[in-house]
Amino acid sequence: MSLTDEQLERYSRHIILKDVGIEGQEKILNGKVLIIGAGGLGAPIALYLAAAGVGTIGIVDGDLVDRTNLQRQVIHFTPDIGKPKVISAKEKIKEINPDIKVNTYQYLASAENISDLIKGYDFIIDGTDNFAAKFLINDACVMAGKPFSHGGILRFDGQTLTHTPGNACYRCVFKEPPPKDAVPTCSQAGVLGAIAGMLGTIQAAETLKFFIGKGELLVNRLLIFNALDMTFRNVTLKRDLNCPVCGQKPSITALTDYEQAACDLKGQR
Repeated sequence: MSLTDEQLERYSRHIILKDVGIEGQEKILNGKVLIIGAGGLGAPIALYLAAAGVGTIGIVDGDLVDRTNLQRQVIHFTPDIGKPKVISAKEKIKEINPDIKVNTYQYLASAENISDLIKGYDFIIDGTDNFAAKFLINDACVMAGKPFSHGGILRFDGQTLTHTPGNACYRCVFKEPPPKDAVPTCSQAGVLGAIAGMLGTIQAAETLKFFIGKGELLVNRLLIFNALDMTFRNVTLKRDLNCPVCGQKPSITALTDYEQAACDLKGQR
């Protein structure tokens, strides 16, 4: 593809980077990314990928915008309360960059539909807020040979890793979902709003690096940070040959919907 004058101007700060250039920007424009979750993580990820020119962005979320979302889900505004998150997100993406193709899926990812959801995309992003979804995304992507970015936040902490085929996956580190109610959700324990932006922008950067093929992805590494003391550390990972999904003899060969405890915030008061 050849860039128009308008595109050359819009993406000029990318193009002047020697590791991006016109060729790298064209790769970004041809990229197809699926963001599962249009909440705290999905919001900044979608904004930055749209601004960067990722040509096709899919957004999966079955929820409506709630007033409690506005503290961290920066793609949604006060007038959006009650609106489907995927529609609210699409509107902002198109305002940032009208050339982006946005596919919306107003339902939750499940074992029944996730394989079809990820099929047409080059890179998958986990922007969900529960373990059931994270294990489902991991398993589906590993089985389909799809690269993806995992992200998780709670209180003042964040963690992320990038998986590409043949390398450590989420299950190599966390074997199975924790017992019901063993780990609180953001609704139960709280989260500093800016943490979502910190981690979401890291995931967006990983996505762009994947497309331009430059730098080192967070492959076989778990990046963990704490914003209270502003410390970051890398934990070196190794693919587990006995991993139940990506190992040499996988025991998980079919997708499963794990139980996820619902949180009644009003009941916590």
